[in-house]
Amino acid sequence: MVQPLNTITPLVSVIIPCYNHGKYLSKAIQSVYSQSYPYFELIVVDDGSSDNTKSVCSDYPKVNYVYQENAGLSAARNMGVKHANGDYIVFLDADDWLLDQALEINLNYLKSDVNAAFVSGGYELYYEPEDKSWTIQQEVPEKHYCKLLEGNFIGMHASVMYRHWVFEKFAYNVALRFCEDYNLYLQITRYFPMIHHTKLIAVYRKHNHNMSSNYTGMMHSALLVLSYQKKNLKNTAEKKAYQKGMNYWKSYYSEKIFDNLLDQLYSKKSDYNPEDIKTLKSSNPLLYKKFKTKKRQYPIVQFKQKIKNRIKKRIPTSIFKLYQTTYKKSNPPPLIGKVNLGSLNRTSPISTEFGYDRGGPLDRYYIENFLDENSSLIRGRVLEIGDNAYTLKYGGSNVTKSDILHIDDSNEQATFIGDLSNAPHIPSNSFDCIVLTQTLHLIYDFKGAIETCYRL
Repeated sequence: MVQPLNTITPLVSVIIPCYNHGKYLSKAIQSVYSQSYPYFELIVVDDGSSDNTKSVCSDYPKVNYVYQENAGLSAARNMGVKHANGDYIVFLDADDWLLDQALEINLNYLKSDVNAAFVSGGYELYYEPEDKSWTIQQEVPEKHYCKLLEGNFIGMHASVMYRHWVFEKFAYNVALRFCEDYNLYLQITRYFPMIHHTKLIAVYRKHNHNMSSNYTGMMHSALLVLSYQKKNLKNTAEKKAYQKGMNYWKSYYSEKIFDNLLDQLYSKKSDYNPEDIKTLKSSNPLLYKKFKTKKRQYPIVQFKQKIKNRIKKRIPTSIFKLYQTTYKKSNPPPLIGKVNLGSLNRTSPISTEFGYDRGGPLDRYYIENFLDENSSLIRGRVLEIGDNAYTLKYGGSNVTKSDILHIDDSNEQATFIGDLSNAPHIPSNSFDCIVLTQTLHLIYDFKGAIETCYRL
């Protein structure tokens, strides 16, 4: 039964589940009280916290405080729904906060489309350890179910507003420790339409204790959630989106696991989580092999550095004084105009082939080493400028489609013709990767080129 909507002053229920995040909770609560839309109720579900969560709530008399024995995030959200009286529901994690017009913006979108089950928007990502912020905005105007099969474009749960009747048909899966929100989005959009926009709704605080930092757990849950949808796939497009999503989650989280293992290696932590190693090996053998190589090489590099440091410490000061008083005096720097230029004393270039006739250009050595180290990122649909040699060499079988942008039609292989600094004819959000080497420094409007890359 769909609940009747109060069209005059609909009530929004904001539910904040909290487990030992009392130190963040005040900011989350205050962000709700600062809303431009005044008709809301605020429910805090204390999921068995042992910190000051309850005392924080007592500072706000209008908060509806609900306590339950620790049962997990999904159970806490389901409990909040049971106590919600609003026509609409928003879930806000205790360590995040809403922007001032969040409720008003999302409510207006749902009023504009009575068939939509929920609406989602953009958000800010705040990285607390470095005090930096980024805006996350992605345009997804249609085919939301297929796009969610490919990956979770919503990203942050507080950017979502639901109609209350949704929870008469669906609930959070309490068996899922991670990706319970992603599971709910897929369940709903399989049967009902949604709205997605890019207006900023909330701030996602990234710190050292986020559940989403458990990359192995996130990967397993994301793949499990997708597998739930396999029986619901109805056509070829959905099956392709499903397979793309399976590949995406494996690739995305294996890269996160790899980076995390490297951080542990370079910080001299050797207590690697065996599940991380096992997951990386099964999901991305190439990255697993690269990690093993770096792990094997790192002690040698460290040993060499230690030897250098010891030698430097043990060299007597007298040797440096001897160098200052004898060698420098007997070998003074040449006077201006008296330098022996040798083979450089010429007006013609040493090589007219960019150094290929002498072994290869020096810049290519560093560029190609960089591409080799980051080859796992060259995947999906890839755009390269001028030709696609690097795409094919370093992307290989991970590339599903290779495109070339060229400034004019002299290149018959080019799939797009145009100026990178102004290419409105190329659709936004088309590419998973752009290979941009030996190009940007040659473009006058380099800012326009960067904006185009960001858009694409």
